[in-house]
Amino acid sequence: MKKQLLATLIGLSFAATTQAATPSVEEMWEIIQKQQAEISTLKNQLNKNDSRITETEIIAEATISAVEEISMTPAASNKTHIGGYGELHYNNLEKDDGSGDKDEVDFHRFVLFTSHQFSDSIRFFSELEVEHSIAGDGQVGEVELEQAYIEWDMANNKTAKAGLFLMPVGILNETHEPDTFYGTERNAVEKNIIPATWWEAGAALSGELSPGLSYDVAAHSGLFLADGEYKPRDGRQKVGKAKADDMAFTGRLKYTAIPGLELAASLQMQTDMRQGEGEKIDGTLFETHIAWQRDDFQLRALYATWDFDDAINSIKAGADEQTGFYIEPSYKITDKFGVFARFSEYDNTAGSVADSAIEQIDLGVNYWLHPNVVFKIDYQNQDNSAGTGSDGINIGVGFSY
Repeated sequence: MKKQLLATLIGLSFAATTQAATPSVEEMWEIIQKQQAEISTLKNQLNKNDSRITETEIIAEATISAVEEISMTPAASNKTHIGGYGELHYNNLEKDDGSGDKDEVDFHRFVLFTSHQFSDSIRFFSELEVEHSIAGDGQVGEVELEQAYIEWDMANNKTAKAGLFLMPVGILNETHEPDTFYGTERNAVEKNIIPATWWEAGAALSGELSPGLSYDVAAHSGLFLADGEYKPRDGRQKVGKAKADDMAFTGRLKYTAIPGLELAASLQMQTDMRQGEGEKIDGTLFETHIAWQRDDFQLRALYATWDFDDAINSIKAGADEQTGFYIEPSYKITDKFGVFARFSEYDNTAGSVADSAIEQIDLGVNYWLHPNVVFKIDYQNQDNSAGTGSDGINIGVGFSY
């Protein structure tokens, strides 16, 4: 009896517990609705993630395509290059006759260089220069286009160019960045006889006759000596509405087969340096030089001479012959510090019996803060028979990039 009662009580308790744990129909519906809402939320999140993944894939594919296109086509930045150079000078010079002493600071020149590669064989080069810092009406400076030409590799070891370019004469005329030479000022011979910096407009052909032996030939605009002028430097027209009644022709041979050695000779001919105005005056320039470097020692020597028609003597006696030369040894004590000495002589009336030559001695040092940044200081002593020479110091800083 007791056992039956106990079993009955246990059964009733289990039934009650089961009945209490089982949800009603309404509770089941509510649970199902909540689960449906959660499933919808999860689906929406999955759809958003799939969309983001798709967008990322599209962007990635577009980026890869752009990168591949850029890598296949050279960028403009790889075709166009910008460079330049500049130099600041301080000159403190006293005239031997006590007149016209020079004590001034001058940002002598700033040059902006640009080049562009049209193709593997066609290029463009240009140089735009500001001299003496400021240009304009009544100002001391000038803005000049020093180079602007197209160069074309027309064949193996043969290049042609056309436009405005530097004359292939002398050492400094084509390479005159301040970090490439000794002395604050450019040497007096290449300035007053050649005359650097000298550019003309025309066409030129360059090539190699054999390894280390090259040539340059050019047909171009010429110098113009106006009334009363007789010096080659005065005849530079700088291709600004230049008179072109009479063209000029220049040729050069250069030997560089021995490492560290450059031997060159240039010849220029012009049949009328008066460009049809007044009596005809022809002129021929001959220049030769050596530039030799062995280890830390360097030697430069140059000789240049003009032979003009005798008619020029009616403008200035003895101007039919104008000559000059210099010799310059230098030694680089360290990678940064170098010393030099230069003796030069030039004469713009060498055809005269009078002693009209101008001699100059320069002694100084260069200090390269960087291979393309240089500080210079030198002593200059210039002398002539007229007693109008000068002496003093020059200090400069120059750079190229």
